[in-house]
Amino acid sequence: MVEHITITRREMPHFVPISRFNRGEASKIFAEVNKKGLAIVVKHNIPVCVLIKPEIYDDIVEMLEEYRQFFEAHKPLKDTESEKLISHEQQLNDLGMGTSDLKDGDGDI
Repeated sequence: MVEHITITRREMPHFVPISRFNRGEASKIFAEVNKKGLAIVVKHNIPVCVLIKPEIYDDIVEMLEEYRQFFEAHKPLKDTESEKLISHEQQLNDLGMGTSDLKDGDGDI
């Protein structure tokens, strides 16, 4: 994991006119992105692309995967109706067991 660069919408973004690429300034633009973290490429003052450092991209992809896993793990809880849930004690009772049966470690479930 790389050091995190905090980028907020309140900061003035670094805009790069697409014409700079046409003038052969790609290496300068990439150096600016490496220094600042990101640049927004504009054509006729309309954003057409966002350039970011590979490390930031990797962090974003990793974060999105962690969010996906988080929501996937919590989906069963969200989809479960609370009135259909039974307590641990009720489940043991239905199996004819008590908590003491679990402490011994000899009980088969």
